[in-house]
Amino acid sequence: MRIKLPLLTAAAGLGLTASLLGGPAATAAAPAPSADYLGYAASAENAQENQEFFEAVIRSVAEKRAASPNAAAAVTVYYSAANAPSFRGQISRSAQIWNGSVANVRLAERSSGADFTYYEGNDSRGSYASTDGHGRGYIFLDYRQNQQYDSTRVTAHETGHVLGLPDHYSGPCSELMSGGGPGTSCTNAYPDANERARVNQLWAYGFTAALDKALEKSAAQR
Repeated sequence: MRIKLPLLTAAAGLGLTASLLGGPAATAAAPAPSADYLGYAASAENAQENQEFFEAVIRSVAEKRAASPNAAAAVTVYYSAANAPSFRGQISRSAQIWNGSVANVRLAERSSGADFTYYEGNDSRGSYASTDGHGRGYIFLDYRQNQQYDSTRVTAHETGHVLGLPDHYSGPCSELMSGGGPGTSCTNAYPDANERARVNQLWAYGFTAALDKALEKSAAQR
């Protein structure tokens, strides 16, 4: 739950990535981010780690759309839940929530060639979205945290980072990206109107230019 991105320019200067199927071993602790993760309700936000995660997703999507230039206007982001079997229901529900909330991007499961991956296990930092330092993105779902907080809200919140939303712990329960700020009694798993509008903007206006920049940088690095 650590990300701070400009509204329309977060995808500028994207780095080279692969198919994003890597990440931490299932049911094991994930690699440590560069800043300590302090918990769901009081995390020290690490904007760089999460921006790299969002950029990795954008880069992967860019490659797929370049291979299919006549793709529909709405962008599809593919995920793999194979390494988080205990949370398959919550992951599916989170995808349904986001797909029903925004119009310019949709989430779909894929057995191979996913843009990002879910993992599960034990980690004292709780759940988070991150990269492994090699251009691959993943969401890690911590067992204990998902017992303390509403698990669908946790999963939908972390998935919000895939779509470019930052943490905002001081927000109310009605705001999905407030995370654990409102406490364990908050079970809302839906983004509010402002969050929905922001995601639609990120994946619509200027998105073509962002994809072009991603592909240009990739070509230059090869």
